[in-house]
Amino acid sequence: MEIIIALLGVLGLGTGAGFLVIRNLYYICQPSEVLIFAGSRRPVEGGQDVGYRLVKGGSSIRIPLLEHAFRMDLTNMIIELKVSNAYSKGGIPLTVEGVANIKIAGEEPTIHNAIERLLGKSRKEIEQLAKETLEGNLRGVLASLTPEQVNGDKLAFAKSLLEEAEDDLEKLGLVLDTLQIQNISDDVGYLDSIGRKQRADLFRDARIAEAKAHAESIIQTAENQKNTSLKKLETDIEVAKAEAERRVKDAITKRQAVIAESESETASQVAKTQAEVLVQQARLKQVEQQLQADVVAPAEAQCKRAMAEAKGNASQILEAGKAQAEAAKRLAESWKLAGSNAREIFLYQKLEVLLKTMVATVPEVQVDNVTVVNSTQGGSATKLAAFLAELKQTTGIDVAETIETLSQNRVQPQVITPVVSKPLKSASNHSLEPSNSDS
Repeated sequence: MEIIIALLGVLGLGTGAGFLVIRNLYYICQPSEVLIFAGSRRPVEGGQDVGYRLVKGGSSIRIPLLEHAFRMDLTNMIIELKVSNAYSKGGIPLTVEGVANIKIAGEEPTIHNAIERLLGKSRKEIEQLAKETLEGNLRGVLASLTPEQVNGDKLAFAKSLLEEAEDDLEKLGLVLDTLQIQNISDDVGYLDSIGRKQRADLFRDARIAEAKAHAESIIQTAENQKNTSLKKLETDIEVAKAEAERRVKDAITKRQAVIAESESETASQVAKTQAEVLVQQARLKQVEQQLQADVVAPAEAQCKRAMAEAKGNASQILEAGKAQAEAAKRLAESWKLAGSNAREIFLYQKLEVLLKTMVATVPEVQVDNVTVVNSTQGGSATKLAAFLAELKQTTGIDVAETIETLSQNRVQPQVITPVVSKPLKSASNHSLEPSNSDS
């Protein structure tokens, strides 16, 4: 009995010891983690040997004293990204905010990079490392894109960032699952101006589309109206054709009656016209006879009387002309008898009375100096001087010089006695007055 109890005790102790051994050496791996048993070397892809073995999503027993077990979490890590004053292409500083989901790679060969670089680091340290790497890649991508490209297509921008960061994260053993760009802004208002321009373009496009739609509507309305008008015109044309045919038929029916009526009216008008012609011919003869008696005969008598008067007047004018010619001839003979001083004597006879009258208007003054004055502003003396000057310019006779010559030569002027002829109205101005005084 004691032996049995002893055996049971030993068996219980062995079972407890085995349970403790299994509990410390047997590891179960969750699907979201990987077990790393370090200590034993084994070959991996690429022909390399590593000093650990991997267990993912299962269980394994650690070899005592030869292996040491590590766990590595493969769940996603949410990293908030924010890059400030990152200069884009063109020199515009931008601020970009986004969210990235990363995790430690669970597939070979990338997981080996994660084991080598991240094993033993805390989750916060891994997140900080991934954040700095992504922000550096983000700045690099921004430097190659314009603000319009960054803000215009955020999906393309995120795709470019994924492609840029993929190699760097793979070297760290990390995998970037998703990347969302939440906000893009700048402190200089460049993106805001782009937005205003885009809104203006959108408003312009909307107005253009509205105008096009309105124009198309107007065109369609006009087209409908045109079709309606054409239909109406076609209907009116058909109605007009029918009415014209009806009128033609009516005209053909009434043609004979109208022709007969027109012929009778024409014959009546012809007869009436012929009778009127005879009446007018008789009236014409009467008017001609009356015109001959009232107009032609008196006109002929008046013409003959005017011709007789004209002949009498012509003979009178002829006799007067002959008398005037005879007087001129006698005057010429008297002029010749006067000799070379005939012109001066003639002018002296004519100017004597005029000079006496003009000199009588001038007061007796003592003349010390002779001053030439303007003919338009002077008095009687000025007018006398102006008259003598104008007489010299028009006739060529210098009165003062003539009087001086006569005084020096002491020539007694001869009196030109004109020939007395029959007084004539037209020749009365050609007689010479005899001088009663001596020069």
